[in-house]
Amino acid sequence: MQITFKLFATLGDYLPPGARFNQVELEVPDDATVQAIIDRYQLPPKLVHLVLVNGVFVPPSARAEHRLAPGDVLAVWPPIAGG
Repeated sequence: MQITFKLFATLGDYLPPGARFNQVELEVPDDATVQAIIDRYQLPPKLVHLVLVNGVFVPPSARAEHRLAPGDVLAVWPPIAGG
């Protein structure tokens, strides 16, 4: 199945070649979970802060069980610092 994978800020460096505008279309297994995609792209756990599927927050405790569906948009942000 196909999903859209978006990485923001410093996480954009982890997108595969061919990604445009901080996102890429991915072909993933039908039983793919949020955590499986995070692991597949070797995102450092300390940089995976805000995770949304179709704009809905997925807490860390639910990421390993949350199954993706065709057409889902998985977006990940690192912690934001500023002043």
